[in-house]
Amino acid sequence: MANLLRLGMTFSPGLAPERVRAVARAVEAGGLDDLWVSEDCFKESAVATVVTALASTERIRVGAAILPVPLRNVAQAAMEIATIDRLFPDRFVAGIGHGNQPWMAQAGVKAEAPLTLLREYASALRKLLDGESVTTEGRYVRLEEVALDYPPLRPPQLLIGVAGAKSLEAAGELGTGTLLPLGLDVQGIKESTQRTLKAATDGHEVVASVIVATGPDARARVDAELAQYGMPANPQIGVVGNAEEIATNLRQIQATGVTTVAVLPCRDEKDLDQFARFLGQEVRPLLTSK
Repeated sequence: MANLLRLGMTFSPGLAPERVRAVARAVEAGGLDDLWVSEDCFKESAVATVVTALASTERIRVGAAILPVPLRNVAQAAMEIATIDRLFPDRFVAGIGHGNQPWMAQAGVKAEAPLTLLREYASALRKLLDGESVTTEGRYVRLEEVALDYPPLRPPQLLIGVAGAKSLEAAGELGTGTLLPLGLDVQGIKESTQRTLKAATDGHEVVASVIVATGPDARARVDAELAQYGMPANPQIGVVGNAEEIATNLRQIQATGVTTVAVLPCRDEKDLDQFARFLGQEVRPLLTSK
């Protein structure tokens, strides 16, 4: 049988930050592997939310997906990631990315060459997290003999969240994993996965973000959720149905090379505790090939 797909749930940016404790506990109690926290502008700080989720749980991995690189100096990001990693060993994974370009423009930090910034940033961040002293004079990233006093005890994972073809290749080259964008159908997930894995080493994690809903009105709810992200309704995007139908669709996604699925519940999901239990106790056991 195939290895189990890692299955987690995303803390929806449509939820107020004070709900993260309860959602994190529901994800853990439901038997899921991961909780993913986004940093959509201008909502929650992913760093503060991640720390709160980790402190509220004991087992699950919590991921930041993503920290937009234009918003943070790379030295600050390295200190934040290293501190969280030391406080919660082996339970935190950081993801970085371009960020939404209109939001970056609103914040006054949009880069003229986003891929150049991402490459410079990811390279410097990796070295800082590995405990090196870094001096670099790039177009965007400039450091002079910067080293962390308290680097991670072990080199941590570094995921990169991107969408474009060149950025996907860079993510495979520079990160230990790639976070795929929301709103891809299975063919889009396959093409993106293949592109990022071309430049990756063995063991590269590929995380697909997928809207999931169950119940008689599931398709309409997923389409409404897509609309919240400015995406048109599309029956090929998102996963709906009962546990068996959802598991079948997730196995199709797994077959593209994806190693981890981050389930985004619809923002009108009335009972996130029950939804987490449904995913963890009814869907997850079905995620092996027969």
